[in-house]
Amino acid sequence: MNRLSKKTGDAVSDRQDFDLIVVGAGSGGVRLARMSAAKGARVAVVESRYLGGTCVNVGCVPKKLFVYGSHAGEDIEDAAGYGWNVPGDQVSFDWTRLVANKNAEIERLNGIYGRMLANAGVTVIEGTATLTDAHTVVVGERSYTAKHITIATGSWPVVPDVPGKECVLTSNEMFYLPQLPRQAVVWGGGYIAVEFAGILAGLGVETTLLYRGDLFLRGFDDDVREFTAQEMRKKGVDLRFGVNIESIESEDTHYNVNLTDGSRLNTGLVMAATGRRALVDGLGLEALGVQLSASGHVVVDDHFQSAVPSITALGDVIGTPQLTPVALAQGMVLSRRLFGDGQGEMDYTCIPTAVFCQPNIGTVGLTEAEAREAGHKLRIYRSEFKPMKHTLSGRDERSLMKLVVDADTDRVLGAHMVGPDAGEITQGIAVALKAGATKAQFDSTIGIHPTSAEEFVTMREPVA
Repeated sequence: MNRLSKKTGDAVSDRQDFDLIVVGAGSGGVRLARMSAAKGARVAVVESRYLGGTCVNVGCVPKKLFVYGSHAGEDIEDAAGYGWNVPGDQVSFDWTRLVANKNAEIERLNGIYGRMLANAGVTVIEGTATLTDAHTVVVGERSYTAKHITIATGSWPVVPDVPGKECVLTSNEMFYLPQLPRQAVVWGGGYIAVEFAGILAGLGVETTLLYRGDLFLRGFDDDVREFTAQEMRKKGVDLRFGVNIESIESEDTHYNVNLTDGSRLNTGLVMAATGRRALVDGLGLEALGVQLSASGHVVVDDHFQSAVPSITALGDVIGTPQLTPVALAQGMVLSRRLFGDGQGEMDYTCIPTAVFCQPNIGTVGLTEAEAREAGHKLRIYRSEFKPMKHTLSGRDERSLMKLVVDADTDRVLGAHMVGPDAGEITQGIAVALKAGATKAQFDSTIGIHPTSAEEFVTMREPVA
C-alpha cells in the first residue's frame, strides 16, 4: 500500500452521531464494527444489499455448497467400489432443490449476522451511502455524522466490453440460476472461473473454459497449474487456452460465441469470471479528496488511512488479496488502531489459500518461480500419487504435493497441494510455515497413517 501525505479534514464536532460509520456490511466491515463496538465505540453500519457481503451471499459460502453438491455425483459412483449397489437409472439431480436449500442457508446466515451486530450494539442502516463531507454520510434523506468513516464496500464482477456482453452472466447471477443448461462456457482463468467450471461439469453440464493466457491460475505454482489442468480435463472440462471471446450472439434459447481463433461455440450459458472492480460508485470519495488508484481502488497507507484523515478503507476495495480472512484480519487491526491501543500491523506474507476446483488446490508461501526470482538456492520436493480412496473406487484421479525449500537455511518457503481436502490440509501446514519450520522439522514429524497429508512429512529425496 502507498504512503500518503495527509490532507487536512473537516473539524470534528463534539456532537457526532457515531464514533464510527462503516459503509459496507461484508466480512471486514462487520468485524470492524463488532470489535469497535466491543471497545465502547458508538458504531453504525450502512448496507444497501445484504448482510455478510459477497462471501456469505454470492461468494465463498454458496460456492462451497455448490462444490459439495457437484462432487456428490462422484461419491455416489465411487460407492460401487465399496460394495454399494447404486442403480444409475435411480439416481437423479434436482438443481432447483440445491438452489432452494442454499438460499435457506444463506438466509440463516444473514440472520446470524444481523443478530451479531445487534448484540454488539451496532446500528444497522439500510440503504445506499454517499459521503458529503469528511464526517457525514447521507442515506436516503437522512444524514449521519461520525468521527471516523470506513469504506468497506468490497468489489463487483466485471464483464469485458464485447458485442453481446448483455448475454453474459457473472458469479452473482449463477447462484440464482433458474435451471441448468446442457452446455456452458466459462470465460476466465482465476479462482472463480476454475471453480465454476468444476461445479458445472460435476453437475453434468458440458463445460468449456476459455482463457486468453497460456495457462490458467496465474500466480500459482506452475506445477500446480499444469497438474490441475490435467485433472480437470480428466473430469470432462474442455480447457481452451490462448483464446478469447470476440462477440456473442443470442439465438433463441442458445448463444453463439465467436472466438478470436475463428472458431464458434454454441452454448446455453456464458459466464464471465474475468475480474472484479472496487465498488466505489456513488460514494463521492474523489470529491472529498480520497485518492483512487489507476485500477479504481481506494489508496490507503499501511494503517488503512486514506488521504482524508477521518476516512479509512479495508477489504477488496483497497486492492489487497481478495480473501475473506484477509478482510477479517484487517478489521481487527483497524479497530485496534482506531479504538484500542493504536498499535497493530497487517502481515501479508505467507497467506494460505485454496481453490475449490475438483480436485481442490491448497497453497501457502512462495511458488518455485517466486523463490528463484527472490534469489533463493532451492531444493524441490514433489510427489504424485493416487489417493487411497481410489484404489477401490477405480477413479482416475491423482494428487500432487510439493515443498519449496531454501537449500542454505533448510527453511520451507512454500507448500502446494492438489487433491481432496487440500484446503483443510494446507491450513495446518500454514501454521508451520508462519513459524519458520525447516524441512528437517517436517521430516522429524510423525505422519498420520494412512492419510494423504502424511506425504508432506515423508518426502525425503529432492527432485530438483
